[in-house]
Amino acid sequence: MKNELTEYVFCVTNLQAKAITMRMLLLLLLGFILLHPVQAQSVHNRDSLQKLIEVTPNDSTKVKLYYLLANEYNSEDLKKAEAFCEKGLALSLKLEYKQGVLDYYAQYATVMNFRGDFDGALKLNLEALQYAKEHADTVEIARTMLNVGIAYRQLNDYETAVTYVEEGKNTLLKMGVHQYEAETFNLLQLLYYSMHQYRKGVRNGLLAIRAIGERGDQDLLRKSYNNLGLNYLSLRLYDSAKYYLTKANVEAKKHGDVVIQITTSLNFAQIALYQQSLDDIKFQADQALALSQKYGAHEFEGLAEYGLAYYYLLKKDYTTSALHANSALRLANQYNMLDLKKKVYAILSSLHYGEQNTKLGYYYFDQYEMLSDSMLNASITNNTIRIEKKLETERKDAQIKLQQAQLNQKTTLNYFLIAGTVALVAILLLSYRNYRSRQKLQQSKIEELETEKQLTATAAVLKGEEQERTRLAKDLHDGLGGMLSGIKFSLNNMKGNLVMTPDNARAFERSIDMLDSSIQEMRRVAHNMMPEILLKYGLDTALKEFCTEIDRSGVLHVTYQSAGVTNTTLEQTQAVTVYRIVQELVSNAIKHANARNVLVQVHRLEQEKLLAITVEDDGKGFDTNLLNRSGGIGWKNIQNRVEFLKGRLDIQSAPGKGTSVMIELTIA
Repeated sequence: MKNELTEYVFCVTNLQAKAITMRMLLLLLLGFILLHPVQAQSVHNRDSLQKLIEVTPNDSTKVKLYYLLANEYNSEDLKKAEAFCEKGLALSLKLEYKQGVLDYYAQYATVMNFRGDFDGALKLNLEALQYAKEHADTVEIARTMLNVGIAYRQLNDYETAVTYVEEGKNTLLKMGVHQYEAETFNLLQLLYYSMHQYRKGVRNGLLAIRAIGERGDQDLLRKSYNNLGLNYLSLRLYDSAKYYLTKANVEAKKHGDVVIQITTSLNFAQIALYQQSLDDIKFQADQALALSQKYGAHEFEGLAEYGLAYYYLLKKDYTTSALHANSALRLANQYNMLDLKKKVYAILSSLHYGEQNTKLGYYYFDQYEMLSDSMLNASITNNTIRIEKKLETERKDAQIKLQQAQLNQKTTLNYFLIAGTVALVAILLLSYRNYRSRQKLQQSKIEELETEKQLTATAAVLKGEEQERTRLAKDLHDGLGGMLSGIKFSLNNMKGNLVMTPDNARAFERSIDMLDSSIQEMRRVAHNMMPEILLKYGLDTALKEFCTEIDRSGVLHVTYQSAGVTNTTLEQTQAVTVYRIVQELVSNAIKHANARNVLVQVHRLEQEKLLAITVEDDGKGFDTNLLNRSGGIGWKNIQNRVEFLKGRLDIQSAPGKGTSVMIELTIA
């Protein structure tokens, strides 16, 4: 119980990007790709650059100087940075200097990122990619893909970001270009970290460090050490995490990198927390707090105060814990750090319950729940908007293609009509036949586009649903589970210090038993929302465990049979979708069929390359014709999932004869 509360409370230090301001983040991620042709002159200060611009003729060198000067103003005066970008673009267009136009896209996207306009930055990078495909060579196209990947990362669309970055990286390596190899591997390890694919993050981090060793970039080296340590920390490989975080800290002290010093201290504190080394927690958090206050890094200061609040909570020094928690809350409010604010509420609730001040304990617990709900709603809204934008873009692209096809069709028809003056009858017949053929082809294309759009929408909805299930399951387990465990811990401490009558003692014990039941029920709900066994051991094991759990509950007898599935590996999306289908069918048998026995069979047909799923019950059955008129959401969800997997669904049932549902899916 104690470990669960600890993990819940302190996990905000798991990635330096969570605590670094937006401008620091941009320095970590964007600086390595932009403006590579002009890095040799970056030593000039603004005055020197201004003087150079005045004496430089209108050529490509002057364009590069404009962009260098824009880069100098990025962190202080965005209007001036924008103005110099526009001057560089104007001169590039006048000179027909294509590389200058591409560098404008890159530099102006940086300005938009500093401004916080990430949607605008993505749009600009996509325009740059289109321009590069029309006017630049393969290397420049690949470099622009990396920028597009970074833009998607800024919008938290990590999967799309990985797609662009991997493609750009592979293209550059194929062309023998290693200039951006180290930065690209470091970016990939951050992306896979954000996607919780920590082993891939480790692999790319090690590749980044190896690539850095060949060119000696100390700034990138210590950042890569730090990020690699974070991936190992998330894998619970603490010795490896300590090794790389120590290397990052040593390099940071050597080069005066305060950001890395603070983040490594906070992450060492997190390792100490997992290993229950309380004194190390305080030592590392004190170091992070001192550095943060000295250099005005207020976001880090809030995290350090938060870590100390948790340390004193574990020590049961509630007064000191409250002082640090209130300092962290003040900073969270001042700098709008909602995630930190939510977790500070959790600490304040726990310490007030520990002081037996149930009124304040419940108040902060209520604040925690309200903020959690607000953040969840905002996340759902943002995901919905992103999906709608994507679908709208695809719809517009389809319309443009349709209009272009229609225009081409009309042009072709006009040509045939002109030629008809020579052989009117023959050409008219050929034109008519060609016209009809093109109409059918156009209709076929439209139908294909509609089908593809529907599948894309279904995939987006299912994916969003599973992502939300996963996030909610994690929040329930790490959030509410930690809170309930903390309350139980506090009540058990109170028990030894209270003198109670036998009746009160029994009531107290019943309360603790009810709390244990609540914790078990919360874990069961979190497990059903996204069963960890499915992700770890695969579909066969997950379905077997699910059926065993239902059978053990006594609601009805469930038998699970499988053949040829043990060594079958499905994509995660396929496995989760099949699991949800079986879950829904068994749930229907429980809720609607009044069944006593359910049989779940999963067979792999090797020759036909099919996966067959059968769910049968001995319930009351029903008229299958009623399904077409049914408004039930459950059956529609099953149908949508089967269509998404491009499978075939067959249902056999009649009143009094039970129900049998068979699904066939094509697998590799």
